[in-house]
Amino acid sequence: MTIQEILKTNDRVPVILAPMAGVTDLSFREICMERGCSFAYSEMISVKAVSFNNKKTFRLMDYSEKAMPFGIQIFGHEPQVIGDMAKLISDKYADVISLIDINMGCPAPKIVNNGDGCALMKDMHLASAVIKYAVKGSSVPITVKFRLGWDEKSKNALEFAKMAEESGASAITIHGRTRNQMYSGKADWDIIANIKTNVRVPVIGNGDIVSGETAEKMLKHTNCDALMVGRGAQGNPFIFEEIKARLEDKPYTAPTIEERIETALEHAKRHTNYKTQAAFPEMRKHLAWYTKGMKGASALREQIFKCSDYKEAKEILGMLNHTL
Repeated sequence: MTIQEILKTNDRVPVILAPMAGVTDLSFREICMERGCSFAYSEMISVKAVSFNNKKTFRLMDYSEKAMPFGIQIFGHEPQVIGDMAKLISDKYADVISLIDINMGCPAPKIVNNGDGCALMKDMHLASAVIKYAVKGSSVPITVKFRLGWDEKSKNALEFAKMAEESGASAITIHGRTRNQMYSGKADWDIIANIKTNVRVPVIGNGDIVSGETAEKMLKHTNCDALMVGRGAQGNPFIFEEIKARLEDKPYTAPTIEERIETALEHAKRHTNYKTQAAFPEMRKHLAWYTKGMKGASALREQIFKCSDYKEAKEILGMLNHTL
């Protein structure tokens, strides 16, 4: 299958919103999709929590027509549980999701200390079993996201990619950093390029894509099938329009301060509508990201992190934009 067939998109080079815990909820996915994003993932979903029928976990899989196509990312390390929950999720959301992605790259201590995420890169036999069980249970394609390896001395991404392909993964995503790097340092695109030439399944490149220019450089350097944007989209959903314009050699005009603030407030409004007023504090980090670099924003940062509802947010952001 081509990456376009897997993602169910017609974009020549899909530009994908990475799954990010506490970030890629439904409201943010909608905002990004409306601004040129080709495909978006849910936040990372614990298969254990799904198996316990945790209501909050199922809310992470909320969807809407405005946020499609999309996929659900899961994590776990027990093959049977992964397989059973891949079946449950793919059956329940068969008409709305394009794929299920298995996270084998998350570096967070609370994830790897339980044997999940990037910890699976240290046990390829177990990782293979996890993928095989997921493929067997799921009615939609299974993809896998991982890193270069655990640390500098154990960069096994190429071997891991071949294993994922042989185990039945329909596509793979590589973040060009090791687990020990977390999100520091520079992403290694050379290894992504090497993997691309050594596997048959589509390869998605991830790491240090923060503009149209860096997206174009990643594409030329790796020849990957699709691009994934993570932190570069935080407070900047416009990056998808920027990247597409660059790849299509079309002019691009960066959003004005007014447009950035209007988008931030639209995001806040949807967040409140989809969740409850009590969940508004989750929106504060987004508001801070949207205002990054704006004149006077640093002085208002404390107020932003204390605001408790949409009305307060509008008043604070109005101090940066006197047209509101």
